[in-house]
Amino acid sequence: MFTDEYFMKMALQEAQIALEKDEVPIGCIIVSNNRILAKAHNLTETLNDVTAHAEMQAITSAANFLGGKYLQNCTLYVTLEPCVMCCGALNWSQISKVVIGARDEQRGFINKNLQLHPKTEIVLGVMENKCSVIVKEFFKSKR
Repeated sequence: MFTDEYFMKMALQEAQIALEKDEVPIGCIIVSNNRILAKAHNLTETLNDVTAHAEMQAITSAANFLGGKYLQNCTLYVTLEPCVMCCGALNWSQISKVVIGARDEQRGFINKNLQLHPKTEIVLGVMENKCSVIVKEFFKSKR
């Protein structure tokens, strides 16, 4: 029922929306107690803003919904491993859990030896193939 795969499918739907807008197809949702607090996708091209990553959009939306800056007892589902900027924002948000679809070996935070908040649980590889394919196909079409 409410599994990591269930929520990652919703993040993939957000990635598809980004793809339709010719944005890098990364999607993200934030959940608390099986309730979706925020849905987001990349908007860097639409907003002409390099900080408009899916995670940043979702963090802001969830914080506004909750009326506070901390996302304790929340889980973020994201189709691609967060970058250094998003890692920093997730760290400051004190989010409880981050579920990542596909790794980003070049720009992701893990290979940069960065960490999230010490209490944040990280789960890797949920629906990894589907999350990876949508990004790879997008960049393949651009070359």
